[in-house]
Amino acid sequence: MTAGALESKFGTLRHSHKAVAIPVTFLILFVSMLGVISITYYFAVERVNAGSQALKVAMAKQNMNSLDENTLSVLWQPGASQTMEFGDCGGKLNVQPSFNLLTINITDSNEIADTLFNADVGQTTYELPYSESADTGLYLKGDSRVILNQSGPLVTQLHIRSGAQHPEVLLRYRLLTSSTISGTENNQTVNDLRIYIVNLNASQNIALMGAVPLRISCSNVEKTVKTYNVTYQMTALAVAAILGGTQGQITVPISSDINGAIINVELVVCKVTIERWVR
Repeated sequence: MTAGALESKFGTLRHSHKAVAIPVTFLILFVSMLGVISITYYFAVERVNAGSQALKVAMAKQNMNSLDENTLSVLWQPGASQTMEFGDCGGKLNVQPSFNLLTINITDSNEIADTLFNADVGQTTYELPYSESADTGLYLKGDSRVILNQSGPLVTQLHIRSGAQHPEVLLRYRLLTSSTISGTENNQTVNDLRIYIVNLNASQNIALMGAVPLRISCSNVEKTVKTYNVTYQMTALAVAAILGGTQGQITVPISSDINGAIINVELVVCKVTIERWVR
């Protein structure tokens, strides 16, 4: 074979290798580009999903706040009612009348030691859909105290806590107290102590997903009075409460003298029912 023929053959082989190399290069680039696109798409979908879940959590908080506002609007008004639709936020609404045990005890440093109340007062929770930023531990209204010695709109306790499977928004109502001096009787100062309780234990047991129409009604306000006639001088009465396992205590000042004091302890119980509303 002549030198010219060999050179021609090797030239043909070189062109053949280049022809194969070009498609392989493009294939590698194409596969790499598909990988980049897939990864980008995956993270974009995850970001959209995270944003969607965060929106659902925000909606659930707003719905629970609306439920609280409707409940507050009927407190202490027998016969008053409100209706609302609890929107679908991707979780589950639970109205639990047989939860949230409330125990109230009063004591002083001498003779008084009495249990005034020991019963479930109910609560409402919303199981949140999965979210990386559910703000567990955050109080949307109120704080961790279960009893307050003041009046006003501080009865609500709305916060996010860890549930059995998911974080949940808990709505319940804590105790308010007030005290006044109403004069004298038999040379003893009369002290009036009021303890305000919101009781949901007559509500309908609800555990539903999706949109839930609700009716919130004040069925009754009950008052009971227990009187303590002490013959010794005292300065304070301790009121302790355990609400759903959380303990709290306040000290109520008592006016007395050497003749002692009369202490009227009045429980004011507002019975509120939450139930499904049939349009």
